[in-house]
Amino acid sequence: MTEIRTKDRYCEVGWFDDLCGGDTAFLGWPDAERTSTFDHCSDIIKVADRLGYDNILLPNSYMNGQETIPFAAAAALQTSRINLLTAVRTGEIHPPMLARHIATLDHMLKGRLTVNIINSDLPGLTESPDLRYKRCEEVIQILRQSWTENRIEHKGEVYSNLSMDTGPVKPFQKNGGPLLYFGGISPGSKEVAAKQCDVFLMWPEPEAAIHSTIGEMSVLAGRYGRTIDFGLRIHVIVRETEQEARQYAKHIMSRFDPSGFNLKHKAQDSQSAGVLRQDRVRDTMGDADDFVEPHLWMGIGRARSGCGGAIVGNPAQVLAKLNRYMDLGIRAFILSGYPLIEEAEYFARLVLPHLPQAKLNVLQRRLI
Repeated sequence: MTEIRTKDRYCEVGWFDDLCGGDTAFLGWPDAERTSTFDHCSDIIKVADRLGYDNILLPNSYMNGQETIPFAAAAALQTSRINLLTAVRTGEIHPPMLARHIATLDHMLKGRLTVNIINSDLPGLTESPDLRYKRCEEVIQILRQSWTENRIEHKGEVYSNLSMDTGPVKPFQKNGGPLLYFGGISPGSKEVAAKQCDVFLMWPEPEAAIHSTIGEMSVLAGRYGRTIDFGLRIHVIVRETEQEARQYAKHIMSRFDPSGFNLKHKAQDSQSAGVLRQDRVRDTMGDADDFVEPHLWMGIGRARSGCGGAIVGNPAQVLAKLNRYMDLGIRAFILSGYPLIEEAEYFARLVLPHLPQAKLNVLQRRLI
């Protein structure tokens, strides 16, 4: 498991914005001071931009909070350096118009746009996985055509007959359009990612599992003549000492009541395969404090859906863990901590200066 899959040790360091209404000082507990208002989400993204993060995830959901694409348009005018990893759920917007939305954002951001493709059920519906995979792949095919060809000519099972000029949907990034990030552990999701996307995103797991997934996806992409990058969405708690970091992990869980109110179950993805897989890792491998390996704490998944693990330690320990992930093949990190602004500042002060940073939408096309 010591194989180094990256040519050089560098990474894109991203943060997370609270468009879904989950920012809080205590996990699993509603926080009236940090609701997902436009002002609060704007403050998070402006802080991340100022602190030197490369990218920031703007998630897509059907919860109280901010809608992704309109917020990204506003954020384009409030930021100067950071990329916006803007999540879009395929099927919500007619694909040629989605291409136009994305192209408009890309022009507003002067190329600082990356896109996170979401392949979940449309809000309010329970859909066949096969339908979702087909629809997702066809949407991506239409986006790719719109960004690289003179016309969209698409005859598929979901979108049966599209024939149109692509002049109105050309993005600012001329060499293929924004990078597409994608995550999912089902066989259908992995197939779509290997065939169509640029960065495969994972949630926290032990290093051996991450190594295995990277190897599997590299082989799968290779069958289509492709090379893809890998990203890790993970929380982080860093303090001057390991003891302080572990105490803070306990502090943010101190109001969590597993038998009472739990924000986790309000999320649409709380029963997704990826969330359930993280739960199994915690329940089968975790110690009494929910650590499943050194410095990987999975207790956060008891109170939060989606990403359920955190790197916990002092600056040297956190940096060493990130370096190990890079050596396995991770080139993009989407980090977060609670509360989001305060933890962004801790990480930026204690760890970020020691990481070799590089935006993938620049480096991927230069080096691969």
